Amino acid sequence: MENGALILEGGSLRSLFTSGVLDVFMENDLYFSDVTGVSAGALTGANYISRQPGRTAKINIGFVNDRRYLGLNNLLRHHEIFNFDFLFNEIGRRILPMDFESFHNAPERFTVVATNLESGEAEYFEKHTCSDIFAAIRASSSMPVLSKAVMIDGQRYLDGGCAMAIPYQRALDGGFEKIVLVLTREQGYRKLYTPRPVLRAYAQYFRHYPNFLRALYAIPQRYDRQQREIDRLKACGRIFVIRPQHPVNVSHTERDTEKLTALYHDGRREAERQLDALRAYLAK
Repeated sequence: MENGALILEGGSLRSLFTSGVLDVFMENDLYFSDVTGVSAGALTGANYISRQPGRTAKINIGFVNDRRYLGLNNLLRHHEIFNFDFLFNEIGRRILPMDFESFHNAPERFTVVATNLESGEAEYFEKHTCSDIFAAIRASSSMPVLSKAVMIDGQRYLDGGCAMAIPYQRALDGGFEKIVLVLTREQGYRKLYTPRPVLRAYAQYFRHYPNFLRALYAIPQRYDRQQREIDRLKACGRIFVIRPQHPVNVSHTERDTEKLTALYHDGRREAERQLDALRAYLAK
């Protein structure tokens, strides 16, 4: 196990890239002592912690066109476009069971990020201390408007990316000398603005949570700052970044399994291409 921090960005179904990267890591017995996942990165990271290569891809490619998993019918019936009850219960315990024993016994420190609706701030939930780590994973992955808030210890939470898309600063502050980022957007990508219809939907839907609204409105500027800082840290050798080499044309609710499969294999190829350089970085 490498004494370093692994940071996993979200991006809904763009996390097929991340799952390809992590499958290569698992196949090469490459694990990090500290793993932090945001949004879909938390879901993907959980399968890395449980040592189950291929599971994320099997779920997201195999069930993306299954109405029980993804669709507007879920939004109408369950108030969430991704049916997390189906994911965590039917898939997670029966169809493609998660190895809960390996997950809970794994030595890595596994942390997920969710956004508190009252404060609008990112909060960090660690596997060994959180009252319900799977509720935290669900909260971290619950997109605003398209998902319902998740209750944890009496507080409401949604997508961790709303307040903290890429928590590399926490790893820096934690004193880690080796920090690896797996991102789901190509270098140079920027969230320049939020479309007006989306802003209006946010304003109506979260009118009782002004701090959370401010966090949502600040996403483009915050993401831009983070990407610029990541470029700087990478250039000086402080962090190691694995990311797509080309623009990712996959939506949050992508149904095209060929595109999703291609993105998964892009992640595998990029991890394999950078594996020697990554080992050299970790060995310094």
